[in-house]
Amino acid sequence: MPPSSDPPRRFPETSWGLVGKAGEPLTPEGRQALATLCELYWYPVYAFVRRRGAPAEEAQDLTQGFFARLLERNDLAMADQNRGRFRSWLIACVKHYVANERERARAQKRGGDGALRGFDAERAEQRYQAEPVHAHAAGHLLTPEALYQRRFAMDLIERTLTVLQDHYAQTGQARVFEALKGRLTGEEEERPHKEVAAALGMSVEAVKTATSRLYDRYQRTFREEVARTVARVEDVEDELRSLRLALRGDPSNDG
Repeated sequence: MPPSSDPPRRFPETSWGLVGKAGEPLTPEGRQALATLCELYWYPVYAFVRRRGAPAEEAQDLTQGFFARLLERNDLAMADQNRGRFRSWLIACVKHYVANERERARAQKRGGDGALRGFDAERAEQRYQAEPVHAHAAGHLLTPEALYQRRFAMDLIERTLTVLQDHYAQTGQARVFEALKGRLTGEEEERPHKEVAAALGMSVEAVKTATSRLYDRYQRTFREEVARTVARVEDVEDELRSLRLALRGDPSNDG
């Protein structure tokens, strides 16, 4: 579940800010912004296309073709942040592309200058096959739209954990992070503080303090990652609510 706490003092560049720079692909800043956006969104787009029924090879072509078209037509220069969340604008473009150019997508060049940087077709399919079969409380499978929203939320959490892992490694506390990270997401069974303390050679109170500090840093870092994806600081709370719904597979959060 995404954390909630007071907003950080400094917000990184938003996705809309990246979009503005990516709309100028001939500049070094534009190329870097474009690469960052591709890294953020290529897998959610791939998983969306797969869930809509495309086999792996076709989904790879469609994903590559979609981003290649964004480059060719410089559609990002025409994106309007007044339309709301960037990921919602993007998936609307994907739907239009898949519906109207599926046959054309098969002929898109999959290498050379038109290739999507950072897109690993084999890894994409491995990740997709590892996705659990999610269901709503009513027993219905997630729609492709809901899966796209959920995958985006999970990627934000994964990037947050990567940032934290790097921080703890740089400060010589890699073992502390590895011992405590399961408490952040609830995906691992929590080890008793006494057991963790013995493994790390720390007191129980020191482990409790380290756990509290890790959770606080996780909250701050996650909010910073969320802030990158919205146009304004005041949109962060609404986006956090949307991400919580996405992680639960709420069908009302499909768009």
